[in-house]
Amino acid sequence: MATTLHRREVAALFGVVIAAAPIVMLTSTAGAADNVAAAPKGAAPTGVSDSFAPIVSVDRPAVVTIEATVKEQDSASADVSPGTPFGEQFHQFFGDQGDSSSPSTPLPQTESLGSGFIIASDGYIVTNNHVIENATSIKVTLDDGTELTPKLVGADPKSDLAVLKVQTPKVLSVLHWGDSDVLSAGDQIIAIGNPFGIGTTVTAGIVSARGRDLHSGPYDDFIQIDAPINRGNSGGPLVDRNGEVVGINTAIYSPNGGSVGVGFAIPSDQARKVVAELIKDGTIAHGLIGVMIQPVTDDVAEAIGLPKAAGALVAGVKPGEPAALAGVKAGDVITAFGKTPISSPRDLSRVVADLAPGTPETVTVWRRGKSNELSITIGQDQAAQQSAVADTSGKSDASAQRRPTIGIHLGDITPGIRRQLHLPRDESGAVITSVAEGQPAADAGLQPGDVIMSVNQQPVTSAKAAKAAVADAGRSGHKSVLLLVRGQDGQSLVTVPFAVN
Repeated sequence: MATTLHRREVAALFGVVIAAAPIVMLTSTAGAADNVAAAPKGAAPTGVSDSFAPIVSVDRPAVVTIEATVKEQDSASADVSPGTPFGEQFHQFFGDQGDSSSPSTPLPQTESLGSGFIIASDGYIVTNNHVIENATSIKVTLDDGTELTPKLVGADPKSDLAVLKVQTPKVLSVLHWGDSDVLSAGDQIIAIGNPFGIGTTVTAGIVSARGRDLHSGPYDDFIQIDAPINRGNSGGPLVDRNGEVVGINTAIYSPNGGSVGVGFAIPSDQARKVVAELIKDGTIAHGLIGVMIQPVTDDVAEAIGLPKAAGALVAGVKPGEPAALAGVKAGDVITAFGKTPISSPRDLSRVVADLAPGTPETVTVWRRGKSNELSITIGQDQAAQQSAVADTSGKSDASAQRRPTIGIHLGDITPGIRRQLHLPRDESGAVITSVAEGQPAADAGLQPGDVIMSVNQQPVTSAKAAKAAVADAGRSGHKSVLLLVRGQDGQSLVTVPFAVN
């Protein structure tokens, strides 16, 4: 069975996000760090009791309720970024407490609800960015009912984290960061927050899975849990049997708006670095390299002679951005970034996210049967950045054979076709004039009017050149061919298996 990647399902991945460096651990941050280090721990040791009550009695006073007045059109009760695999069933569980009027008569403001937790006795509070994003006012309520007006220290939409600070003569309880890296599926965890505004609530469960990618950004590495959490729990702590924070509750999968036992938390080992940087500088500078990437399938690897299906396949390069200036080209496979091997698009986005704008680095690409090292300097994105989302969907075709046919007819790009398809003057390649039904090209989503720009990483300038390149690939024993295609949905790389004539 051969696998094809439907090009209509490939996401545009411009602007792989990176975080500013140096990233400072919270324990080295002035003020907040000293207070965190000095605060006592009071959780019951593992194995002393089957009850979670000793843990809750220590941790609950450090959990707060956060109410934000948000512009109606910016209300964070909306779904996570459109196009996620969960669609409308995937929610940032942000408790919308506003009026439920018809969308045709929206209120100018809405009251929304979230949770947070105190990490330092001088008043630093961690929550989700989507809890306070676009807020015109914020109120923090301590577990004892004390209401405080916090200062927004900093927020980072890419990691969905934010830091607030309150001032009060009260002695504040604090929570300590735990080690999320040691968590495994089956470990017990506790979630604390204020679901639906009914008051501080504690639920317990286990870690269901690690490393969940929800296609929401470059930091996707969520802990999946089965502890019941709902709207309003956003930003609340996920703690282990030691009472330490191992995650920040952020999202749920829900077909009905309520908990069905599938929740997601940001790992603490990821969150604490971002939080430390926000406390230190109030912001995190993001950068980009300007590429469109997709996974390397077995068919892609076989078509271009890559030893194994690993790396990030470059579907397009944004002109003028760092990748283009470094010489990265569409069809390249990025196999390493600096000294870090790249096994998947998510690996690339994560390693770039850990670098600062202006950082010089070496990128290793697979091109025309061999590895090449290119020098790249990370750029900075001043506008809203788009996350690197890997699309792993595809189709299979049982008729794939080592024969040089994929079921298309090609023609040259004439002046009339160039005008009709609105192609740039310097665009070269071969235009698809027809696609045979039931053939691999049709299964891969190719359509008349699409322009083939390269075949197996080799640019083609005419229909004759494209036909010859496809035929050569088939005669060479390849099971599939890799095409760089420009269509109505933009530019993408498409793997098409060969079929019997």
